[in-house]
Amino acid sequence: MDGVDLDAFSALLTDEGQRLLAGLRDYDPADEIATATRLRREHDAALVSAALTQARLRQRAEAKFGADAYAMYFTPNGVEQSTRASVARHRAERFAALGVRRLADLCCGIGGDAIPLARAGVHVLAVDRDPLTCAVARANARALGLAERIDVRCADVTEVGTDGCDAVFVDPARRGGRGRIFDPEAYSPPLSWAVTAARGAPLAALKVAPGIPHEAVPQDAEAEWVSDHGDVKEAVLWFGTDSGARRATLLPSGASLPAAGLPDPAVRPVGRWLYEPDGAVIRAHLVADVAARVGGGLIDETIAYVTSDERHSTPYASAYEITDVLPFSLKRLKALLREREVGVLTVKKRGSAVEPEELRRRVRAQGPNAATVFLTRVAGAPSMLLGAPAPSP
Repeated sequence: MDGVDLDAFSALLTDEGQRLLAGLRDYDPADEIATATRLRREHDAALVSAALTQARLRQRAEAKFGADAYAMYFTPNGVEQSTRASVARHRAERFAALGVRRLADLCCGIGGDAIPLARAGVHVLAVDRDPLTCAVARANARALGLAERIDVRCADVTEVGTDGCDAVFVDPARRGGRGRIFDPEAYSPPLSWAVTAARGAPLAALKVAPGIPHEAVPQDAEAEWVSDHGDVKEAVLWFGTDSGARRATLLPSGASLPAAGLPDPAVRPVGRWLYEPDGAVIRAHLVADVAARVGGGLIDETIAYVTSDERHSTPYASAYEITDVLPFSLKRLKALLREREVGVLTVKKRGSAVEPEELRRRVRAQGPNAATVFLTRVAGAPSMLLGAPAPSP
């Protein structure tokens, strides 16, 4: 933890360490040198270093864990790799609704999934092989009043028996020394091991990267892609639920779109309305399902924009009213924006090499009005669509 070892972390849990942390809740990392110098007059240097590191991590973790972050403990990898609290809560609630009462959380990390599982009434066996990570997970369970529901065990997950558990959750490490790992067999543990472990349990879920190739999804798994406020966060392979199914789940609404096995929608001319499917819908290959719901078609066979002549309300796509459909021309766009006094320009792109920031810089939009421009292809031709977000129904 930025040079903090297990002994230094344990010192944070003492009364002295707790007082130090409490006084650092609102500290400014820009003042770290001055703060460290002041604190080292009264406290051990290693303890001060550990407290400052933890204070920084808590501030970073607030975006994922909300107010809980300031009661919890973290490692840099724990902040980076933990599931966002809203996403973990969704999964925990699904496990609980499926009747799970005792679950093995393999590769538990700092407890980001164990915590909402325990809050949902599930007893959790949380396993990780790193002693410091396990110490942090135990501290988090105690800090949030969940120690009786979370049993943290420091062990290799491939050597831990899950007898007595009615479900298994596996979150393999998908980062290495060189960053993100895209090959599922390079996960730690490999996806093949995780799938075998899942198949040996009555019910299981495996967290994988949202970009997992569909051909890598086992045929007996249900694949769920999850987004939160429009950002795709993860894919989950469920075993013991609906084999072979695909779905996209959107948080915070909880709207969940199951695949209906529809053929690809036809390409048609751009109509009055353009629909931008949520990223989870696109990852789950469910653009056809959105097109069916809005009575629309594609603007290009390779582009995930749906168009229709009528406005339809759907939680699975954002709607825009289109005023202009033009061949791509920077000069034409600049003149049009000037004519309409557009000073606030939102640039979206799909299938275009033009960078939004470069476009905004070159058109130098000025004026009191706002507009959205889509840089894309229409029936194979580079195009620009001008419009605005549809008003709320």
